Amino acid sequence: MTSTDVTKEAEDSGPGGYAAARLRLLTERARSGPPRRTALAGLTDDWLSGLFTAAGAPPRGVCLIAVGGYGRGELSPRSDLDLLLLHDGSDDKAVAALADRLWYPVWDLGLALDHSVRTPAQARKTAGEDLKVQLGLLDARHLAGDLGLTAALRTTVLADWRNQAPGRLPELQELCAERAERQGELQYLLEPDLKEARGGLRDATALRAVAASWLADAPREGLADARRRLLDVRDALHLATGRATDRLALQEQDQVAAELGLLDADTLLRQVYEAARVISYAGDVTWREVGRVLRARSARPRLRALLGGGGKPVAERSPLAEGVVEQDGEVVLARTARPERDPVLPLRAAAAAAQAGLPLSPHAVRRLATSVRPLPARWPAEAREQLVTLLGSGRPTVEVWEALEAEGLITRLLPDWERVRCRPQRNAVHLWTVDRHLIETAVRASGFTRRVHRPDLLLIAALLHDIGKGWPGDHSLVGETIARDVAARIGFDRADGSVLATLVRHHLLLVETATRRDLDDPATVRSVAEAVGTEHTLELLHALTEADALATGPAAWSSWRGSLVADLVKRVSAVLAGGRLEEPEAAAPTAEQERLAVEAFRTGQPVLALRTQTEPPTGRERASDAWHAAVLERAADPEPLGVELLIAVPDQAGVLPAVAGVLAMHRLTVRTAELRSLPLPDGVEGSVLLLDWRVAAEYGSLPQATRLRADLVRTLDGTLDVAGRLTERDAAYPRRRGVEPPPPRVTVAPAASRLATVIEVRAQDAPGLLFRLGRALERAGVRVRSAHVSTLGANAVDAFYVTGGEGAPLPGDEAAAAVRELEESLRA
Repeated sequence: MTSTDVTKEAEDSGPGGYAAARLRLLTERARSGPPRRTALAGLTDDWLSGLFTAAGAPPRGVCLIAVGGYGRGELSPRSDLDLLLLHDGSDDKAVAALADRLWYPVWDLGLALDHSVRTPAQARKTAGEDLKVQLGLLDARHLAGDLGLTAALRTTVLADWRNQAPGRLPELQELCAERAERQGELQYLLEPDLKEARGGLRDATALRAVAASWLADAPREGLADARRRLLDVRDALHLATGRATDRLALQEQDQVAAELGLLDADTLLRQVYEAARVISYAGDVTWREVGRVLRARSARPRLRALLGGGGKPVAERSPLAEGVVEQDGEVVLARTARPERDPVLPLRAAAAAAQAGLPLSPHAVRRLATSVRPLPARWPAEAREQLVTLLGSGRPTVEVWEALEAEGLITRLLPDWERVRCRPQRNAVHLWTVDRHLIETAVRASGFTRRVHRPDLLLIAALLHDIGKGWPGDHSLVGETIARDVAARIGFDRADGSVLATLVRHHLLLVETATRRDLDDPATVRSVAEAVGTEHTLELLHALTEADALATGPAAWSSWRGSLVADLVKRVSAVLAGGRLEEPEAAAPTAEQERLAVEAFRTGQPVLALRTQTEPPTGRERASDAWHAAVLERAADPEPLGVELLIAVPDQAGVLPAVAGVLAMHRLTVRTAELRSLPLPDGVEGSVLLLDWRVAAEYGSLPQATRLRADLVRTLDGTLDVAGRLTERDAAYPRRRGVEPPPPRVTVAPAASRLATVIEVRAQDAPGLLFRLGRALERAGVRVRSAHVSTLGANAVDAFYVTGGEGAPLPGDEAAAAVRELEESLRA
């Protein structure tokens, strides 16, 4: 039976005919989704129009209007009929009689009815007082009667909405936020409300209202399809339950999935979550744009006054990273950015945005998604470092990650992500889907980066620890294999990949053993020690365990569980310490290093050499003479991964802070650094300090080696005030409200060396950090025997081997004083 046949049957048979035709339409398997909703709305339109004219000609100046969801033609099987009987006020008695002829047949059929009878003036007044009424009228659609009256109301309501939008849109945004607070986020709930939860149908309607205001518009890509999908699920829910409900309860999900022809309830939830994610992201972008437009409007009169009534201010663009700038409170691509030639740009932009606590512009993300070329099969080191920086940025990581996901960039970077994306977790302990839980774990882990020697491994393990949940079988075992493959792809060496695989394989080991086994049984501790293998891996696993639990939900972690895990870790650490290998001997200096050392001693001045580095050196390369052979004035490669900087300086006080300060002044980022004292050849008294650094230009340009050397000479002889220069530069740039990093941590590593005291510093990487630390050690009166500095993402992890004046390890009180001096420098 066609829709015309159904409508004719309804017209011919009155209310009974409408009910039969409606039932037949709802039970037709061949017709579902938008066609059924459109047919149901058309059927209902014809029936109500028939009721409107059933008693002859209706009064003049009266019309029947569908509003809200019915006005949009979105009638689900159990939807309310939202109706407005509009009249000009000339014959109230006739209008009341007409209302009775309309409303009672609807009630008699058991249909839900939301009705009102108003004049145009009353409708406008009510809309001005009640935002929900005004939103419903924005979708007003004529059904019967005086078409001119309907058209006039629509025109007036739209004009009112656009004129009042600057005041009403913030009210609408507040309503959406309050509803989200009550109902939660649709994309994570196991029993979501399809209409009221954040990312649901109400939010989709709110975005239509924003677009109608002409102030801003939502991203259109995928939005209509997401709305359709949620409406299809609601239709199936109404048919499965026979009730007007929007709550997708657990016990009804299998039936709803079957109604939609889906494999199972998990497939259903995943589709719901994907749709909700599209709507939520569109809402975030839209409300941000509304705020920007409203701020610009409020500032415009003041700007006109400042500009003398003419001219248009140019938006400021502040550089954040190579090819990435901040503009109007968003992170956008620089005008010189070339995504098609810079495959690391998406990760660099995302890391810069997260570190600054700013959103990524949707236009920038879309451009990256459509034009950037893929990363090579094995990522360059910069890409890996930018990913680590993004993951270590704390709470802002979530919004930036969602922006990348909205354009499909995450699954292009990490194809294994597709299997966990929007995957539900049917466990009341879990608050999030699998993919959001992984990001939440990274957020939590970013607060523990000061506790571990390798923050980068901790953050990547947090991202991957549940990656196996997208496959059949034990997700820890499956995840171990995936983690090893991903580690190789993103550029970790085999040893680091093995550690990551171990962390993923055993990410539940500590908490399960601590809560389910007897810790006084030696076999318990021994088994954990054998599984973990090393103290460093145990340290990482402890932090990952806590981050994972905290990211799961409040029921997954407690002080009791934490104390049990800590006790287990302490016992296992003691076992592992007993089997510790001897420290390897330092590598012999290369011929190039010896040559520089002799030259520095002969001239009494610093000597340095630069070499472009496009890939991280292997251990064999770093020990070879060929690696140090070329001395370059500037890097030839416009996009180098980094530059190796070798500096030889006659042994004297203040070398470390001097070199670090000069590099910071020239905007060179220190990625790794080593400092050691190099004895001169036999027969020559004295020693030379050798600094072997890997640096990169902050914004792509490298200084000349001659300038670096000249500034280093002036710094060492006291004629260049590096500290003052750095202070002036910092004062010239206002501080951005970015991510709040975890507090720094300075500790003395117990029994780390028999020859020196080892002081470890874990802090947020920042320009001039190493300079401040070096000066603090100088003030503490200690001698730096060697330094091992590395920057892992946004985290600086530095170890200083220091001695007293006699060359012996520091006594306890002197070590404590040095720690306090370093802590004070980090607080400054």
